[in-house]
Amino acid sequence: MAKEKCVLAYSGGLDTSIMIQWLKDTYDVEVICVCGNLGQAEELDGLEEKALKTGASKAFIEDQREEFVRDYIWPTLKAGAVYENKYLLGTSFGRPLIAKRQVEIALQEGATMLAHGATGKGNDQVRFELTYMALAPELKVIAPWKDPKWDLKSREECIAYAEKHNIPLSVTKEKIYSEDRNIWHISHEGAELENPWNEPLDKVFTLSSTVENAPDEAEYIEIGFEKGTPVSVNGVRYESAVALLTKCNEIGAVHGVGHIDMVENRLVGIKSRGVYETPGGAILYAAHGNLEELVLDRHTMRAKQEIALKYADLVYDGRWFTPLREALDAFVNVTQENVTGVARLKLFKGSIIPAGAKADKSLYLDDLASFEVTDLYDMKDATGFIRCYGLPMKVQGMVDRRD
Repeated sequence: MAKEKCVLAYSGGLDTSIMIQWLKDTYDVEVICVCGNLGQAEELDGLEEKALKTGASKAFIEDQREEFVRDYIWPTLKAGAVYENKYLLGTSFGRPLIAKRQVEIALQEGATMLAHGATGKGNDQVRFELTYMALAPELKVIAPWKDPKWDLKSREECIAYAEKHNIPLSVTKEKIYSEDRNIWHISHEGAELENPWNEPLDKVFTLSSTVENAPDEAEYIEIGFEKGTPVSVNGVRYESAVALLTKCNEIGAVHGVGHIDMVENRLVGIKSRGVYETPGGAILYAAHGNLEELVLDRHTMRAKQEIALKYADLVYDGRWFTPLREALDAFVNVTQENVTGVARLKLFKGSIIPAGAKADKSLYLDDLASFEVTDLYDMKDATGFIRCYGLPMKVQGMVDRRD
């Protein structure tokens, strides 16, 4: 009788490397590994060979970068979603994409189980499992870190398990930070960063320059948008979303922009401290916001700011595959109809400074914005407007004076 199949979200790190053997021993299953290339760079080198040598029957290592940027990053950017005023959601919107492909392969391969290596204290467990529930509710989920049969309690015990079973690892007991990298960002947690009083050491920053080492001269960058989607950098149009983002990353990294140091509220109720590098993302958010200032009227802007908060929570909490996200996207896309133009920014030692913006359908009219009298706006009309607008305050003042 053929064994049941379990599809594991595989990164090649310590946890998922030992989980292949553990799943086989504990559940007597055939393990199929799935890893999406979201821009982890050298972390993917030799990953398929490693998975097979470690006991997987198959390993799917697929390039999902274009889909990642086009279908996950761009919609979140257009929404203006930022979690707790700082976090640009780099890990958050990557997990649903990985989990979606994991589900697709599980159904393709006739698997009955899905597994992931996220811990029971973090957000990723929710992001993986909510995606599983939305796309393949019939499949069983195995989460070893929450499984009562899992008796490994520390990093050291996991390394010892690997050594016992001759599982090759690219990590050591001396590795300092827990990191997640993709084309949008890299996150750093652990070690001295667990104390919020400690300033990040220079060695934390691996994708971008520190502020001290950034150039002493500013650099200008121009980002072109069509309906809210980035399409060009410095006048050069990019058909590939990955190529455009890569270019923004390269320029931003030189100037040390996009460094975020924050204590965030995890969905499970735990506060955690993370340091993020998002050079290209920080540039694109700033440029997009500057362009929106020209084309969105006051009430639409306010409504969109409210939606941005909801969208950020939705992405952070792993609720990507929901009708609510689709509905929010529909609203956002309407607001982006006129977000076509160019935003210019000045980059200097970690700072992103607005340096100009122009839009095809800008609501900013030179003569209307000036102090000059124009036919479009009669300043005498403001007198009656203020009387009506301020009437409740005037009445309140009159009542208060009676006391």
